[in-house]
Amino acid sequence: MLYLVPTPIGNREDMTARAIRLLGEADLILAEDTRTSRPLMQHYGVETPLRAYHAHNEHKVVDGLVAELKEGATYALITDAGTPGISDPGFLLVRACREAGVEVSCLPGPAAFVAALAASGIPCDRFHFEGFLPHKKGRQTRLQYLAELPHTFALYESPHRIAKLLGQLEEHCGPDRLACVAREISKLHEEITTAPLSALKADYAARGKVKGEIVVVVAGR
Repeated sequence: MLYLVPTPIGNREDMTARAIRLLGEADLILAEDTRTSRPLMQHYGVETPLRAYHAHNEHKVVDGLVAELKEGATYALITDAGTPGISDPGFLLVRACREAGVEVSCLPGPAAFVAALAASGIPCDRFHFEGFLPHKKGRQTRLQYLAELPHTFALYESPHRIAKLLGQLEEHCGPDRLACVAREISKLHEEITTAPLSALKADYAARGKVKGEIVVVVAGR
């Protein structure tokens, strides 16, 4: 059995009782970064061993993990924050488990783009989740595609590129297109601002250095 266990994207109180129980009952916890996850496990008194499972080793270890699961092991997969497989490692292992007949269950839990969509005030009955854009090759093509969508779309972006992204979105979508920048969701300095792209671009261009995890939500055309 493989459990996908979401972990808090900010406030540790967002951890569910079921998640804590299953992490404690698992034979092993597969963690994106054991250094990040160990303090969280210690906070909740979870003593299950941790093993690294991340983007740099998943292709090498996935077959061995599936073999162990087929022999009867129960593992929990976590990432640094949020739901495994959503812009984080997880897909390869889940696919391999499905193909091998290993049962997989995903607990409901935090996902930054879902929280940003719900809090943005921008229609979210239909939406497109893009995740991170390419840094260089293909970036303009994706931006052109997104600008033409008739429904809301959501992006992830790093803090040192947010001003540049907002400028590119304004160029492709127009200065009056409504958007939202959600920063540090569920953390002490949470900030969610909804305004036209021109205003958001000016705001973040004037800030200089920005910190934190960022989701950008943009209204459809």
